[in-house]
Amino acid sequence: MKYENNKVRDLNIAYIGGGSRGWAWTFMTDLSMDDSLSGTIRLYDIDEAAAKNNEIIGNKLTAREDTTGKWDYVTCSTIGEALTGCDFVVISILPGTFDEMASDVHLPERLGIYQSVGDTAGPGGMIRALRTIPMFVEIAEAIKKYSPEAWVINYTNPMTLCVKTLYHVFPQIKAFGCCHEVFGTQKVLKGICEETLGLTGIDRRDININVLGINHFTWLDKASYKGIDLFPVYRDYIDSHYEEGYNEPDKNWANSTFDCAHRVKFDLFRRYGLIAAAGDRHLAEFMPGGEYLKDPETVSSWKFGLTTVDWRKADLQKRLDRSHRLVSGEEEIKLEPSGEEGILLIKSLCGLERSISNVNIPNTALQIANLPADAVVETNAVFSLDSIQPIVAGTIPEQVKTLIAPHVENHERILKAALTYDRALVCEAFLADPLVKGRASEEEVKTLVNDMIANTLNYLPDGWKEN
Repeated sequence: MKYENNKVRDLNIAYIGGGSRGWAWTFMTDLSMDDSLSGTIRLYDIDEAAAKNNEIIGNKLTAREDTTGKWDYVTCSTIGEALTGCDFVVISILPGTFDEMASDVHLPERLGIYQSVGDTAGPGGMIRALRTIPMFVEIAEAIKKYSPEAWVINYTNPMTLCVKTLYHVFPQIKAFGCCHEVFGTQKVLKGICEETLGLTGIDRRDININVLGINHFTWLDKASYKGIDLFPVYRDYIDSHYEEGYNEPDKNWANSTFDCAHRVKFDLFRRYGLIAAAGDRHLAEFMPGGEYLKDPETVSSWKFGLTTVDWRKADLQKRLDRSHRLVSGEEEIKLEPSGEEGILLIKSLCGLERSISNVNIPNTALQIANLPADAVVETNAVFSLDSIQPIVAGTIPEQVKTLIAPHVENHERILKAALTYDRALVCEAFLADPLVKGRASEEEVKTLVNDMIANTLNYLPDGWKEN
């Protein structure tokens, strides 16, 4: 890459999972609206035809007169071709298919164990991790071989174990995980602040927060806006709106599989005194299964939803149809900023900006003092020229640490199990997971583990067939 008039030219970005029908289009759109960066996006995907479609879609964006960020999109047949000499690596893949995810999410229901997402914690998140970790081992080895100095941005779930695997394989890797869940909580705080204080036009980035926790189970112990401590504002709002929750102006929890009324957040604040900073669907999966996810009726009473894999399959078909329209020219991508910060962080690492954002990286600087140094944690960090400096977030209150600890311990178990094909360790992790603990016998859990592994065996290394 080269610098020219406060802009970066000839930037090379390798996109692993470049056939994505969703996130890739978001990334392309944000790039096309920023004229300070330009270069080449190398798309690599095991589904090369899908990557080729995104090559066409991306180059159509570049050819438009209303786009200012100009990029050349090319499809690469091998990961080595994509990575060689690149400056940044973006990883956004779907490990397996939605058929495997159907087992991840729904098979535990036979034991009365419900999951609202199934990609991070709980049985679904752990089995998904068994598929994902071997893929990330290969990706980390390829980065070490072809582009060891590149910055690596991961968007794939389970986020924590993806990042943990990258560092396990290649300790010197310059990798971090990006997640927008904290942004969503900032938007909730913005809305509550505007509604209760009569303010208008608050930018969620102006809500200053201290972030600490693990991905999708992140917490805020400080939040302020231009000198206003938002904790009393949040507490008063909860006292007045605990039962109905908070509906964002452009959303309605009852009409979407992703939206919620934030009642789980409200309840966690009352119980623990911190602001839980993720969507309720994610937060619920980290808590004991008899609480927010006891059964579908309980879920509905807390005003969030169970995202079924049938819904995901139907949504995928819509996105496949849209891909065809975008490739053929029947539809154009609308130029609307996504609100994501990936492009800002790339600009910051290129030295064009200095920014602070939440990030998932190892706790080696003890940015969370009372979690293990080898845990992957989510805190704020300062991004600047070729540098990420984690901000010391402090300690997590003991009550909240008790909630987080089983998941941190399970990250170790599942990483080791994935690398050694150890079913006993998977069973141990299931039994320790709060969704499962106390809700099924050891024998029932063992059978569930074996059945879930059998259903995803096509995407696991051969070692699992022998153990």
